[in-house]
Amino acid sequence: EYVLGSVSHTASYLRLWALSLAHAQLSEVLWTMVMRVAFTGFEGYAGSIAIYVIFSFWSCLTIAILCLMEGLSAFLHTLRLHWVEFQSKFYEGAGYLFVPFSFRVVLKEAAADDKEVMKTVAK
Repeated sequence: EYVLGSVSHTASYLRLWALSLAHAQLSEVLWTMVMRVAFTGFEGYAGSIAIYVIFSFWSCLTIAILCLMEGLSAFLHTLRLHWVEFQSKFYEGAGYLFVPFSFRVVLKEAAADDKEVMKTVAK
């Protein structure tokens, strides 16, 4: 069990590392696709204005995408760490059997309780 838990925890950190690589690669792709147009498409004063506008577009797009992805991955990994790995340290499985809710069972128990109450009242 210890080995399985260690492998599971290591896999979580490897998953975070893979996400950071994906963020870096996405930023690189956005840089090459967007900024290539700015550096090769314009000359002179128009080129400097175009670089400014295209860079601001690139930075807003990069930050928006990366913050969205990072926020989502942080939320999901935190949720996973809490529910899977943290709970695996303390789970004993010493509870009671799950019985799904049923109106029939509740009504039968209520009717039985009512009969008991009526017996005690009638005495």
